Amino acid sequence: MVDSRIKRLADILVNYSINIKRGSKIKINLGPEARELGLEAYRLVLKKGAFPIVNVTLPGFAYEYYKNATPEQLKRFPKIAEFEVKNLDGVINIGTEYNTKEFTNIDPKKVAIRSRVLHPLSEIILKKNNWVICEFPTHALAQDAEMSLSEFEDFAFGATNIDWKKESKKQDKLKRILDKGNKVQIIGKNTDLRFSIKGRQGIKCDGHRNMPDGEVFCAPCEKTVEGHIEYSFPAIKGGREVDGIRLGFRKGKVVSATAEKNEKFLHTMIDTDKGSRFLGEFGIGTNYGIKRFVKQILFDEKIGGTVHFALGMAYKEGGGKNESALHWDMIKDLRKGGKIIIDGKVIQENGKFRF
Repeated sequence: MVDSRIKRLADILVNYSINIKRGSKIKINLGPEARELGLEAYRLVLKKGAFPIVNVTLPGFAYEYYKNATPEQLKRFPKIAEFEVKNLDGVINIGTEYNTKEFTNIDPKKVAIRSRVLHPLSEIILKKNNWVICEFPTHALAQDAEMSLSEFEDFAFGATNIDWKKESKKQDKLKRILDKGNKVQIIGKNTDLRFSIKGRQGIKCDGHRNMPDGEVFCAPCEKTVEGHIEYSFPAIKGGREVDGIRLGFRKGKVVSATAEKNEKFLHTMIDTDKGSRFLGEFGIGTNYGIKRFVKQILFDEKIGGTVHFALGMAYKEGGGKNESALHWDMIKDLRKGGKIIIDGKVIQENGKFRF
């Protein structure tokens, strides 16, 4: 018997998260661990009269690619993949981490090169605006979260299988505040960051693009960011944990960057391209069902009472203009002594909204 929670999640992904019509061509990407979820989603896509295309990624292949690929192979643009994404109507990505530290000893420059090459494919998918990313609970994620698999399943399904239409209505007020806002100030431990969001639109994240979801974000005006921030949790990229990150900004650009662990990797990532030292996203977590950091950004950036900033690419629907192959979210916990101030008014203090 398939776990009823898996059936509920498949129903959310297919019938809520993305728009699927009769005749739609829908790609389902998954790993072996998510077989039951993938199969349920596949069945539901078929029942809608659409055409599912399934891609199962196997453990170890990505590692071997980055370990052995030559510069020529890394820089080769995948024309077949481009043809596919141009002809798809929607994508369901189901993450199934089996080893979150897999790329720890891979040269980060290789990953950065490949990210730049693949960036146009991501842009095509983003413009179609009909995709969702979901993380399936695996032993690897449970280990990182210091839970048993059963405990992590309860945690994960508790964060995904909720009434997203109701959650969407809750986000409306915060969106209106961001839409009308201009000057933003974030205050917290070793943090005083200021920037403008004038003319930028708040984007609700209510289960349509991430699962779990629960944030409202916008793009800071690129050259207005001033001040400094110390992030509360490790920022994780390609299996590397960068701890104790402190960034200083002047005229929107990162002018100082230090870390207690993996500082060299931090510098490599923020030098990915011309846009990787600028902020592409300012997000406010609204999922108060997620209370703890589990080293998985899809969950962690949604923690109620936190904010996160992404270095690099801005999502264009929020009015952002920054372009980069990098999009790296970093989280600031405001639940103890933190404030979000917009146009001189405190809208959140100690992780609790004041409206």
